[in-house]
Amino acid sequence: MQNQGFAPATAIPAGMKNSGSLAKAKLPEPIEALEPFKERMHIINGLHGTHTSPSHSPFFGALGGYRGGDGVAPSGSTIDHELSKVLPETLLPHLCIGMDSIENMRAKPTVANLSASGAGQPIFMHSNPNHLYEMLYGGISEGDIRKQHEARSSMFGRIEQMAATKGENLPPTDSKRYGQYVQGFDDINGLRDRLGSVSAHLRKFAPKVDDGYSNPEFETDWHDRILDLGISALKSGITSVLTVGSGRGEIFGAWKGLGVEQQGHNLGHMKQPDNPIWVKIRQYNSRMLVKLMEELESVPEGSGTMMDNTLIVYTSNNADSQHTSGKNWPVMLLGNCGGAFKTGCFTQLDGKRPINALYASILRASGVECDRFNMSEQLAAKFDSGKGPLKEILA
Repeated sequence: MQNQGFAPATAIPAGMKNSGSLAKAKLPEPIEALEPFKERMHIINGLHGTHTSPSHSPFFGALGGYRGGDGVAPSGSTIDHELSKVLPETLLPHLCIGMDSIENMRAKPTVANLSASGAGQPIFMHSNPNHLYEMLYGGISEGDIRKQHEARSSMFGRIEQMAATKGENLPPTDSKRYGQYVQGFDDINGLRDRLGSVSAHLRKFAPKVDDGYSNPEFETDWHDRILDLGISALKSGITSVLTVGSGRGEIFGAWKGLGVEQQGHNLGHMKQPDNPIWVKIRQYNSRMLVKLMEELESVPEGSGTMMDNTLIVYTSNNADSQHTSGKNWPVMLLGNCGGAFKTGCFTQLDGKRPINALYASILRASGVECDRFNMSEQLAAKFDSGKGPLKEILA
C-alpha cells in the first residue's frame, strides 16, 4: 500500500486502452522490474473509492472500503484482517509493517492507520526493525537481543497482571475500553509463548542482523530490513497475511536512500507519470515486489510453491493521486491464489464498481460467500452498479 497515489500511467502499458493480454505489451519504466513476471500479473483500472473520502488518505477506509480520514476511528474490519480469519490458523494471524522517514520510524515505531479488526479496533503496524526482530526472533537470539527479549517478556507479564487487577472496579463504559488495553498485553504475551514453542523451526528463517538494523544510513536501510522480516514471517509460517504500508497510510514518507531529497506532503503535489522522482520510488516498490515473489517461489508448498498459492495486491491508500476524488483506484495483482484469478492481462472497468467489489472477490477466492464487503444495500444503490465479485478478474 504505497501512499501519495498510484497514477495509472505508471503501470498501464502505453497505448493500452481496452482490456487485453499483456503478453506483447511493454511495461512502463516505473514497473519494468516486473517485466519477467507479466504472466503472473493483472493490472486493473477503473475501480472507484469515492465513498471513502480518499484525498489525503482515507486511512482505514482504504482497506475497509468505508469513509475514513485523519483521526477517524475504523468503522469496521479491513480486508486484510478478514482474510486472516478465514485462512488456516497461524501463530500471528496478521502482521502489519510500515515504512516512513527514519525520524518518524524512530519517534513512532508503531502506528495504526490502515488495518483494523473491527469498529474502533485498529491494528498497529511495526516500523522499527529492531523491535520487530526482537518480537519475532528474540527468543532464539543471543546477546543483547536475547536480554531485551527476556526483559520485555517479564515486564509485559507484570503489566498484564497489574492492568487486569486495576481495571476491576471501573464503570462499564470505561471497562470495555480498558479491557481492550489489557487484551493487548495478553496478545503480546501469548504470541511470545507461541513463538517460543517453535524456536527450532524459526531458526531456519530468522534474517541475519547487520549494521543496517542499528546504524541505518538512510530510511531505506530500515525499509529493506522491515520487508525482510515480513517475508521471513510468511516463509516460516508465523503469519499468512502481511500488510505493507509504504508511507504508513499518511501523507509522509521519505526515500533519501534512492537519491530523492524531497519528502512527505510535497511528493503528493508532483505529477507521477514521467517524473524522475516517482519513477525511482515506483521502481523501488517493484524491486520489493520481485523480491517478495522470488522468496515465496523458493518455498515448496503442496505440488508447487508458496507463490502459487499467494495473491499480492499493490495499490495506494490515495487511489490515483494524493488530492483525489477516488473516481479511479488502480490496482495491480501478482499471483493467482491457487488459480482463482486471471493473470497476464489488463482489465479496464467502467468506474462504476467500488474497491469493495475487489475485496469481495478476494474473499470469494478464499472460500467465503461474499456479495458485498462493508457496504450496505442502501450505500450500494449509490456507489455500486453490480453485486458480487468482479467476474472480469476471477478465473
